[in-house]
Amino acid sequence: MSTTNKSEIIRAPRINETAPDFAAAHAAPETGAGLTTLDPSIATPRRRSMPDRKLDIAFWNYDRTRLLADGTVKIEGVDAAFHSARIVPEIFKAMIKDRAYDVSELGMTYFLRLFNDDDPPFLALPVFLVRCFRHSAIYINKKKGISRPQDLAGKRVGELGLYGHDGGVMPKGVLSDEYGVTPDQCRWIVGRIDFPMKPVNFVPHPHPANVEVEWADEDTDLGEMLERGEIDALISADAPRCVLEGSPKVGRLFEDYVAVERDYFRRTGIFPIMHTVVVRKELANEPELLRTVFEGFCKAKDGMIEQYEKGLTFMMMANMVPWFANLIEQDRALMGRDWWPYGVKANRDAVDAVLRYHHEQGLTNRRLTCEDIFAPSLLDT
Repeated sequence: MSTTNKSEIIRAPRINETAPDFAAAHAAPETGAGLTTLDPSIATPRRRSMPDRKLDIAFWNYDRTRLLADGTVKIEGVDAAFHSARIVPEIFKAMIKDRAYDVSELGMTYFLRLFNDDDPPFLALPVFLVRCFRHSAIYINKKKGISRPQDLAGKRVGELGLYGHDGGVMPKGVLSDEYGVTPDQCRWIVGRIDFPMKPVNFVPHPHPANVEVEWADEDTDLGEMLERGEIDALISADAPRCVLEGSPKVGRLFEDYVAVERDYFRRTGIFPIMHTVVVRKELANEPELLRTVFEGFCKAKDGMIEQYEKGLTFMMMANMVPWFANLIEQDRALMGRDWWPYGVKANRDAVDAVLRYHHEQGLTNRRLTCEDIFAPSLLDT
């Protein structure tokens, strides 16, 4: 268990004390249901005679973790205290700066930057709490003459939070691989948008010497700059207010981004990974414990997929999203029943893409591999 004084961690309340209601939309999954294949020969044996291990576990409020947070899914042999925060970077900061948890969600770029140190403090479990196609994360000012990706060359481009934030690494990689637009061809300004967010001052900020990067003042809103034409484009995991409010001055580089992203998946098989789950490195010496934690995350995610599948019978009437059932059917047809897989084998190509882009963009000083970043005992998953 972490030795940090929890009374000092004011950004991370326990989920079962202060987080929003985690009631599931449909009936709880049947016992033993699951989609992620857990090989019985390597599954964790039951440890009836051992006292439960206390672990502090932190993640944001997702459907794929809801069944852990509300107690529907238990982690075998673990007495878990679950934590969350107002926004997910606050979890990252508490883990990196204060070592506040034993197990924690962490953005891939926050995690990978730590490998530039001689002794990185964490290893990952092959659990991916946030995934997102990011063609949709590239926004443009419509008066800047940008009608195709190649038009970004020579432009001034904003980026949210970090040079190489999790929502920026993938689109930059795709722009380079598929359209020949590399980061050194643009001028970058890093800052916030309208959503309140403190500067990311708890991880290194590397960038290649041949890439021009400046940092905006704390009170500067990159979304407003985009709308006014002070920047030509913006790459951001979060949509700026001017886009959400339908300003005619701004739009997306890929207006039909759903079709573009579905085609990308169809061609590459990659569902981009943004966040993983990490453990303090010393826990890697307890492979049985790590496997039970991994299995708990798998069961929670698979149980939620089962709830969505059951909801199809009633056309997802518990959710106020029109055509939600049709969207699930489309996703299953393209991506399979387990459209959000955990484990190394099903995700190696997606992980390798992040690792390659991270190195090519100058964020890590060497090309990392799955064997470098995941707990050794879970490489067989």
